[in-house]
Amino acid sequence: MKTTPSEALTTLSTIRDYIRWAASRFTEAEVSFGHGTTTALDEAAALVLHTIHQPYNLADTYLQSVLTLSERQAVIDIIDRRINERIPAAYLTHEAIFAGLSFYVDQRVLVPRSPIAELIEQRFSPWVEEDQVVRILDLCTGSGCIAIACAYAFADAYVDAVDLSADALAVAELNVAKHQLVDVVTLYQSDLFKELPDTRYDIIVSNPPYVSLEEWEQLPVEFRAEPDMGFKGGHSGLDIVLRILVEAGQYLTEQGILIVEVGSSAETLQNAFPDVPFFWLNFERGGDGVFLLTAEQLSQYNELFLTAL
Repeated sequence: MKTTPSEALTTLSTIRDYIRWAASRFTEAEVSFGHGTTTALDEAAALVLHTIHQPYNLADTYLQSVLTLSERQAVIDIIDRRINERIPAAYLTHEAIFAGLSFYVDQRVLVPRSPIAELIEQRFSPWVEEDQVVRILDLCTGSGCIAIACAYAFADAYVDAVDLSADALAVAELNVAKHQLVDVVTLYQSDLFKELPDTRYDIIVSNPPYVSLEEWEQLPVEFRAEPDMGFKGGHSGLDIVLRILVEAGQYLTEQGILIVEVGSSAETLQNAFPDVPFFWLNFERGGDGVFLLTAEQLSQYNELFLTAL
Protein backbone atom coordinates (compact mmCIF):
# COMPACT_ATOMS: atom_id res chain seq x y z
CA MET A 1 0.00 0.00 0.00
CA LYS A 2 1.29 3.45 -0.89
CA THR A 3 2.73 5.56 1.95
CA THR A 4 2.14 9.26 1.36
CA PRO A 5 4.78 11.88 2.18
CA SER A 6 2.78 13.07 5.19
CA GLU A 7 2.50 9.52 6.49
CA ALA A 8 6.19 8.94 5.90
CA LEU A 9 7.04 11.94 8.05
CA THR A 10 5.30 10.46 11.08
CA THR A 11 5.60 6.69 10.60
CA LEU A 12 9.15 6.29 9.22
CA SER A 13 12.17 7.07 11.33
CA THR A 14 15.50 5.54 10.26
CA ILE A 15 17.82 6.11 7.33
CA ARG A 16 17.01 2.59 6.15
CA ASP A 17 13.26 3.35 6.32
CA TYR A 18 13.61 6.38 4.05
CA ILE A 19 15.86 4.65 1.53
CA ARG A 20 13.35 1.82 1.21
CA TRP A 21 10.42 4.23 0.98
CA ALA A 22 12.12 6.39 -1.64
CA ALA A 23 13.02 3.33 -3.73
CA SER A 24 9.39 2.19 -3.64
CA ARG A 25 8.19 5.61 -4.75
CA PHE A 26 10.68 5.72 -7.62
CA THR A 27 9.56 2.30 -8.83
CA GLU A 28 5.90 3.24 -8.56
CA ALA A 29 6.48 6.51 -10.45
CA GLU A 30 8.57 4.73 -13.12
CA VAL A 31 11.37 7.25 -13.02
CA SER A 32 14.32 6.59 -15.31
CA PHE A 33 17.89 6.10 -14.12
CA GLY A 34 21.26 6.10 -15.85
CA HIS A 35 22.97 9.19 -14.45
CA GLY A 36 25.33 7.45 -12.06
CA THR A 37 22.87 4.92 -10.66
CA THR A 38 21.01 2.10 -12.37
CA THR A 39 18.41 1.01 -9.80
CA ALA A 40 15.72 2.63 -7.68
CA LEU A 41 17.45 1.48 -4.50
CA ASP A 42 20.83 2.93 -5.45
CA GLU A 43 19.27 6.24 -6.46
CA ALA A 44 17.28 6.37 -3.22
CA ALA A 45 20.38 5.70 -1.14
CA ALA A 46 22.36 8.37 -2.98
CA LEU A 47 19.69 11.03 -2.49
CA VAL A 48 18.91 10.21 1.13
CA LEU A 49 22.54 10.05 2.23
CA HIS A 50 23.46 13.25 0.41
CA THR A 51 20.50 15.08 1.94
CA ILE A 52 21.51 14.19 5.50
CA HIS A 53 25.18 14.99 4.76
CA GLN A 54 26.49 11.47 5.06
CA PRO A 55 28.99 9.65 2.80
CA TYR A 56 27.73 7.30 0.11
CA ASN A 57 29.69 4.44 1.69
CA LEU A 58 28.09 4.89 5.11
CA ALA A 59 28.53 1.73 7.21
CA ASP A 60 25.42 -0.47 7.50
CA THR A 61 25.33 -0.05 11.28
CA TYR A 62 24.40 3.61 10.86
CA LEU A 63 21.39 2.87 8.65
CA GLN A 64 19.35 2.30 11.81
CA SER A 65 20.03 5.86 12.95
CA VAL A 66 16.85 7.85 13.56
CA LEU A 67 16.39 11.02 11.53
CA THR A 68 15.20 14.26 13.08
CA LEU A 69 11.92 15.72 11.86
CA SER A 70 13.75 18.37 9.83
CA GLU A 71 15.95 15.72 8.21
CA ARG A 72 12.90 13.63 7.37
CA GLN A 73 11.21 16.61 5.74
CA ALA A 74 14.32 17.44 3.72
CA VAL A 75 14.48 13.85 2.45
CA ILE A 76 10.79 13.84 1.56
CA ASP A 77 11.16 17.14 -0.29
CA ILE A 78 14.06 15.99 -2.46
CA ILE A 79 12.38 12.69 -3.27
CA ASP A 80 9.25 14.60 -4.32
CA ARG A 81 11.34 16.84 -6.59
CA ARG A 82 13.07 13.86 -8.18
CA ILE A 83 9.69 12.36 -9.07
CA ASN A 84 7.78 15.49 -9.99
CA GLU A 85 10.47 17.34 -11.95
CA ARG A 86 12.02 14.26 -13.60
CA ILE A 87 15.53 15.64 -13.57
CA PRO A 88 18.65 13.62 -12.75
CA ALA A 89 19.46 13.31 -9.05
CA ALA A 90 22.83 15.00 -9.58
CA TYR A 91 21.07 18.23 -10.55
CA LEU A 92 19.24 18.15 -7.23
CA THR A 93 22.36 17.53 -5.17
CA HIS A 94 24.74 19.46 -7.45
CA GLU A 95 27.20 16.62 -7.06
CA ALA A 96 28.34 13.69 -9.18
CA ILE A 97 30.99 11.09 -8.40
CA PHE A 98 33.36 10.19 -11.23
CA ALA A 99 36.49 8.06 -10.85
CA GLY A 100 36.01 8.30 -7.10
CA LEU A 101 36.10 12.12 -7.20
CA SER A 102 33.36 14.62 -6.40
CA PHE A 103 32.30 17.13 -9.07
CA TYR A 104 29.91 20.06 -9.03
CA VAL A 105 27.24 19.73 -11.71
CA ASP A 106 24.17 21.62 -12.84
CA GLN A 107 22.02 21.75 -15.94
CA ARG A 108 24.74 23.43 -17.99
CA VAL A 109 26.58 20.08 -18.33
CA LEU A 110 25.86 16.41 -18.79
CA VAL A 111 25.97 14.38 -15.58
CA PRO A 112 29.33 12.53 -15.47
CA ARG A 113 28.84 8.79 -15.97
CA SER A 114 31.25 7.63 -18.66
CA PRO A 115 32.88 4.19 -18.33
CA ILE A 116 36.10 5.98 -19.30
CA ALA A 117 36.47 6.57 -15.54
CA GLU A 118 37.58 2.96 -15.21
CA LEU A 119 40.29 3.45 -17.85
CA ILE A 120 41.58 6.54 -16.08
CA GLU A 121 41.76 4.71 -12.76
CA GLN A 122 43.87 2.07 -14.55
CA ARG A 123 46.00 4.85 -16.06
CA PHE A 124 45.13 3.57 -19.52
CA SER A 125 47.26 0.50 -18.91
CA PRO A 126 48.60 -1.33 -20.89
CA TRP A 127 48.29 1.18 -23.70
CA VAL A 128 50.69 3.79 -22.33
CA GLU A 129 53.64 3.91 -19.95
CA GLU A 130 52.53 6.05 -17.04
CA ASP A 131 55.87 7.83 -16.62
CA GLN A 132 55.98 8.64 -20.34
CA VAL A 133 52.72 10.59 -20.37
CA VAL A 134 53.44 14.32 -20.49
CA ARG A 135 50.37 15.90 -22.10
CA ILE A 136 46.73 14.81 -22.23
CA LEU A 137 43.84 16.33 -24.18
CA ASP A 138 40.18 15.98 -23.19
CA LEU A 139 37.82 16.93 -26.02
CA CYS A 140 34.22 17.92 -25.18
CA THR A 141 35.13 18.17 -21.51
CA GLY A 142 31.75 19.29 -20.15
CA SER A 143 32.09 19.42 -16.36
CA GLY A 144 35.81 18.76 -16.65
CA CYS A 145 35.52 15.38 -14.94
CA ILE A 146 37.66 13.40 -17.41
CA ALA A 147 40.37 16.06 -17.56
CA ILE A 148 40.54 16.42 -13.79
CA ALA A 149 40.53 12.66 -13.18
CA CYS A 150 43.40 12.37 -15.69
CA ALA A 151 45.33 15.04 -13.81
CA TYR A 152 45.02 12.97 -10.64
CA ALA A 153 46.01 9.75 -12.42
CA PHE A 154 49.05 11.27 -14.13
CA ALA A 155 50.56 13.53 -11.52
CA ASP A 156 53.40 14.72 -13.77
CA ALA A 157 51.28 15.46 -16.84
CA TYR A 158 49.58 18.61 -18.07
CA VAL A 159 45.99 18.39 -19.25
CA ASP A 160 44.20 20.55 -21.81
CA ALA A 161 40.40 20.45 -21.81
CA VAL A 162 38.20 21.70 -24.65
CA ASP A 163 34.53 22.50 -25.01
CA LEU A 164 32.54 24.66 -27.41
CA SER A 165 30.00 25.61 -24.75
CA ALA A 166 30.86 28.63 -22.60
CA ASP A 167 28.32 27.41 -20.04
CA ALA A 168 30.02 24.02 -19.76
CA LEU A 169 33.43 25.65 -19.38
CA ALA A 170 32.10 27.80 -16.54
CA VAL A 171 31.22 24.60 -14.67
CA ALA A 172 34.56 23.01 -15.59
CA GLU A 173 36.32 26.09 -14.22
CA LEU A 174 34.53 25.63 -10.90
CA ASN A 175 35.66 22.03 -10.75
CA VAL A 176 39.26 22.79 -11.68
CA ALA A 177 39.37 25.33 -8.84
CA LYS A 178 37.61 22.92 -6.46
CA HIS A 179 40.33 20.32 -7.06
CA GLN A 180 43.10 22.94 -6.94
CA LEU A 181 44.38 22.07 -10.41
CA VAL A 182 44.47 25.50 -12.06
CA ASP A 183 48.21 25.09 -12.75
CA VAL A 184 47.71 21.67 -14.34
CA VAL A 185 44.41 21.74 -16.26
CA THR A 186 43.99 24.41 -18.94
CA LEU A 187 40.54 25.08 -20.37
CA TYR A 188 39.90 26.16 -23.97
CA GLN A 189 36.69 27.28 -25.62
CA SER A 190 37.12 25.68 -29.01
CA ASP A 191 35.35 23.76 -31.74
CA LEU A 192 37.42 20.61 -31.17
CA PHE A 193 41.05 21.35 -32.13
CA LYS A 194 40.60 24.80 -33.71
CA GLU A 195 41.78 27.02 -30.84
CA LEU A 196 44.42 24.69 -29.42
CA PRO A 197 48.13 25.56 -29.41
CA ASP A 198 50.46 23.75 -31.77
CA THR A 199 51.32 20.78 -29.56
CA ARG A 200 51.08 17.02 -29.47
CA TYR A 201 49.52 14.80 -26.85
CA ASP A 202 50.31 11.35 -25.52
CA ILE A 203 46.62 10.70 -24.89
CA ILE A 204 43.57 12.25 -26.51
CA VAL A 205 40.35 11.18 -24.82
CA SER A 206 36.83 12.24 -25.67
CA ASN A 207 33.23 11.65 -24.74
CA PRO A 208 31.66 13.69 -27.56
CA PRO A 209 28.03 14.04 -28.65
CA TYR A 210 27.20 10.73 -30.34
CA VAL A 211 23.43 10.24 -30.16
CA SER A 212 21.57 10.06 -33.47
CA LEU A 213 18.58 12.34 -33.92
CA GLU A 214 16.21 9.36 -34.01
CA GLU A 215 17.57 8.01 -30.72
CA TRP A 216 17.50 11.48 -29.15
CA GLU A 217 13.78 11.79 -29.79
CA GLN A 218 13.16 8.56 -27.86
CA LEU A 219 15.20 9.35 -24.74
CA PRO A 220 13.41 9.41 -21.34
CA VAL A 221 12.46 12.75 -19.80
CA GLU A 222 15.42 12.75 -17.41
CA PHE A 223 17.85 12.86 -20.32
CA ARG A 224 15.98 15.76 -21.89
CA ALA A 225 16.85 17.79 -18.78
CA GLU A 226 20.49 17.73 -19.86
CA PRO A 227 21.88 20.08 -22.53
CA ASP A 228 21.02 18.58 -25.92
CA MET A 229 24.29 19.94 -27.29
CA GLY A 230 26.02 17.20 -25.31
CA PHE A 231 23.97 14.48 -26.99
CA LYS A 232 23.20 15.28 -30.61
CA GLY A 233 25.71 13.88 -33.06
CA GLY A 234 23.76 14.53 -36.24
CA HIS A 235 21.61 12.18 -38.28
CA SER A 236 23.88 9.17 -37.76
CA GLY A 237 25.29 10.22 -34.41
CA LEU A 238 28.82 10.34 -35.84
CA ASP A 239 29.23 13.94 -37.06
CA ILE A 240 31.63 14.97 -34.26
CA VAL A 241 33.28 11.55 -34.04
CA LEU A 242 34.27 11.65 -37.73
CA ARG A 243 35.88 15.05 -37.29
CA ILE A 244 37.88 13.74 -34.35
CA LEU A 245 39.04 10.72 -36.37
CA VAL A 246 40.18 12.97 -39.22
CA GLU A 247 42.02 15.55 -37.10
CA ALA A 248 43.32 13.73 -34.01
CA GLY A 249 46.37 12.22 -35.69
CA GLN A 250 47.83 15.70 -36.20
CA TYR A 251 47.84 16.23 -32.44
CA LEU A 252 49.17 12.88 -31.20
CA THR A 253 52.75 11.90 -30.46
CA GLU A 254 54.15 8.94 -32.40
CA GLN A 255 53.21 6.55 -29.59
CA GLY A 256 50.01 8.42 -28.71
CA ILE A 257 46.54 6.92 -28.41
CA LEU A 258 43.02 8.16 -29.10
CA ILE A 259 40.15 6.96 -26.91
CA VAL A 260 36.60 7.95 -27.81
CA GLU A 261 33.23 6.98 -26.36
CA VAL A 262 30.58 6.48 -29.02
CA GLY A 263 28.09 4.52 -26.93
CA SER A 264 25.04 3.39 -28.86
CA SER A 265 26.63 4.50 -32.15
CA ALA A 266 29.37 1.87 -31.91
CA GLU A 267 27.72 -0.49 -34.36
CA THR A 268 27.07 2.34 -36.81
CA LEU A 269 30.73 3.36 -36.65
CA GLN A 270 32.08 -0.15 -37.09
CA ASN A 271 29.73 -0.80 -40.01
CA ALA A 272 30.82 2.44 -41.66
CA PHE A 273 34.48 1.38 -41.45
CA PRO A 274 34.57 -2.43 -41.47
CA ASP A 275 38.29 -2.52 -42.31
CA VAL A 276 39.37 -0.22 -39.46
CA PRO A 277 40.68 -2.20 -36.45
CA PHE A 278 38.82 -0.29 -33.74
CA PHE A 279 39.78 -1.83 -30.40
CA TRP A 280 36.57 -1.92 -28.37
CA LEU A 281 37.41 -1.73 -24.69
CA ASN A 282 35.80 -3.85 -21.97
CA PHE A 283 34.76 -2.61 -18.55
CA GLU A 284 34.42 -4.56 -15.32
CA ARG A 285 31.85 -2.13 -13.94
CA GLY A 286 29.69 -2.05 -17.06
CA GLY A 287 29.50 0.20 -20.08
CA ASP A 288 30.58 -0.19 -23.67
CA GLY A 289 30.99 1.67 -26.94
CA VAL A 290 34.49 3.02 -26.24
CA PHE A 291 37.19 2.49 -28.86
CA LEU A 292 40.95 2.95 -28.96
CA LEU A 293 43.12 3.70 -31.98
CA THR A 294 46.84 4.41 -32.07
CA ALA A 295 48.45 7.36 -33.81
CA GLU A 296 49.81 4.95 -36.41
CA GLN A 297 46.34 3.56 -37.14
CA LEU A 298 44.86 7.05 -37.47
CA SER A 299 47.52 7.91 -40.02
CA GLN A 300 46.96 4.67 -41.90
CA TYR A 301 43.22 5.19 -42.27
CA ASN A 302 43.12 8.98 -42.50
CA GLU A 303 42.13 9.04 -46.16
CA LEU A 304 39.24 6.70 -45.44
CA PHE A 305 37.99 8.93 -42.65
CA LEU A 306 38.36 12.02 -44.82
CA THR A 307 36.28 10.45 -47.56
CA ALA A 308 33.45 9.73 -45.08
CA LEU A 309 33.58 13.26 -43.74
